Amino acid sequence: MGAPYSTYRVQFTPSFTFADATGIADYLARLGVGALYASPMLDAREGSTHGYDVVDPTRARPELGGEEAREALQERLTELGVGLVVDIVPNHMVVPNPWWEDVLEHGQESKYARYFDIDWSSGRVLLPVLAEDAEDEPGEHFVKVNWRRGNTELNYRRFFDITELAAVRVEDPEVFDATHHEVLKWGVDGLRIDHPDGLADPGGYFRQLRERFDGWLVVEKILGPDETLPQSWPVDGTTGYDALREICGVFVAPTDAFSGDFHEVEHAARQQVADSILAAEVRRIARLVQGVPFEDACAAVAEVMVNFPVYRSYLPEGLEHWDTAVRLSKSPAVHALDEQVRADPHGELATRIQQTSGMVVAKGTEDTAFYRYTNFVALNEVGGSPDRFGLPVAEFHRRATEREASWPLSMTALSTHDTKRSEDVRARLAVLAEIPDEYLAFEAAMSERHGLSEPSLNGLAWQSLLGAWPITEQRLGQYLEKASREAKIATSWVDRNAEFDAEVAAWPAKVLGEPEVAAFAERIKAPGWSNSLGQKLVQLTAPGVPDIYQGTELWDFSLVDPDNRRPVDYRVRRELLERIESGWLPEIDDSGAAKMLVVHRALHAKRRGFQGYRPLRAEGPAAGHVLAFQRTDIITVATRLPVTLAQKGWQDTVLPLPGPEWTDVLTGRPASQDLASLLDRYPVALLVRGES
Repeated sequence: MGAPYSTYRVQFTPSFTFADATGIADYLARLGVGALYASPMLDAREGSTHGYDVVDPTRARPELGGEEAREALQERLTELGVGLVVDIVPNHMVVPNPWWEDVLEHGQESKYARYFDIDWSSGRVLLPVLAEDAEDEPGEHFVKVNWRRGNTELNYRRFFDITELAAVRVEDPEVFDATHHEVLKWGVDGLRIDHPDGLADPGGYFRQLRERFDGWLVVEKILGPDETLPQSWPVDGTTGYDALREICGVFVAPTDAFSGDFHEVEHAARQQVADSILAAEVRRIARLVQGVPFEDACAAVAEVMVNFPVYRSYLPEGLEHWDTAVRLSKSPAVHALDEQVRADPHGELATRIQQTSGMVVAKGTEDTAFYRYTNFVALNEVGGSPDRFGLPVAEFHRRATEREASWPLSMTALSTHDTKRSEDVRARLAVLAEIPDEYLAFEAAMSERHGLSEPSLNGLAWQSLLGAWPITEQRLGQYLEKASREAKIATSWVDRNAEFDAEVAAWPAKVLGEPEVAAFAERIKAPGWSNSLGQKLVQLTAPGVPDIYQGTELWDFSLVDPDNRRPVDYRVRRELLERIESGWLPEIDDSGAAKMLVVHRALHAKRRGFQGYRPLRAEGPAAGHVLAFQRTDIITVATRLPVTLAQKGWQDTVLPLPGPEWTDVLTGRPASQDLASLLDRYPVALLVRGES
């Protein structure tokens, strides 16, 4: 089984089932999609809208149609020449489930006791209860403890801080077989592995999986800006957040107008997470540190995880990251911790601190700091670096060349089910970097009239309002509720502030009718569309396997989940695709049909296969406003920084083309080296040699 040339991500929910996916399979084939990329298809908690809360890994989810509907979907895709890639969750399962209930009933005598990552030193499972008035309730093999009374004790590993998602020990061959047998017998073309950093031994897991699966294998590994996948992993690449950072970054103008100390905010957020919601994990690890007082061990464990420059290491691989975290840590017990980890890099202490550091980083950075440091939120993205403002074209070319050489089958993405905002919101907000003074004056003036009392949420609110415009009061209200509680400044999910919550809830109604908001949104709309088309064409044609998140073949101005799981209108998309197939060249307008044109033409070109990567450079006064490269017999041309370009125009800027007879398949016209002519209809061009 080979890798698909592109994927299209669908989110299965009780209202979008296997049968619904079967119904759009022909549309995806016509659009040019290489494989349907499915959210988890195994049985999940009833009503789940994402599927990552697996309750039974031995069957296809009945709520989505079960085995019969799954087989029908796969058969239809095969008929159309479209592959199937499935998302799986090896790290955890939702509890309660039948295996977990057996453990609670039989304790260590249960055949499933080894399936879950439980510390049995107390003889019983400690189950957290959050009710204010709950009493501790002991059972023969478990104890329910009230966390609100100050107990942070917990003796089973979780997925982050979610107590109903219990970690599974897939490093045990019996557990691996029990959790993977069903999905591996489906004969799918590819697998996407969720949250590998939570596993005890990710490399060992991938090697075990490779023995059973020879298809396309990508992993949800969030890389730092200068980090690479461990070379020992037998995988095809990541799920694309590294490419997202690079592609979006090249469309952001460098500026210091939004600068601040992100790392100070990030460090404080990580420390808060380690000291609070993940304190149970810290204490469990600290008990493994020998020869130092327990509280000193707790401080050292927390500090090292807080100081990790990336999500985690995989000792002995990634030793430089471990060294950095240790060097930055000053707790008295750090030296002892470091010595013991180095002495046995595959031991329980080293294993647990590495698999937990990713939790601290993810919850501290992605889910806390990104909601606190809101100077310029287009950069606040999974795998993003808010302190790296803009990516030079030369660096983009270098990184693309490296991807083609090292990880040519790695997935690339612009929107996912986990991104903080959609690609088109991000593209529109990128415009603000070209007009920082104008935007900051707008925010200051509007905040005088309708500012939120907490400054970081205030900045996030105005940018989100513009980026997602037009947006309903309900959607904006739900987003700000989540954002304010994730930030954990004036309110949180655990400690609510009723007065502030009411202020946040009332804000959308106050601002949505303001004419200044509508006017500023209109000001950045057209250049935002230019950025959207540019980054989409680049993603679809640059090295890697591009994924299209459901519905984003048209404009999509979604915010973080659950906003990005709203139903997709495929009837409208079918109608627009039919017109594009008939030769229609849509205007760039609110319909988003121009984006579908780019997607359709690029995917059909991609189907033929691209190889290599050759940067192309424009010449002339506006040369810095174009990103161009050649791959086999195609050339991608994209406009960047459209606001400042509009102020001076292309003038006599040219893009020398290698050889004659290039045709722009977006317009059907012979290509011109003169950029003013080449890009007079669309801000992008896809040139194919010899086509008409």
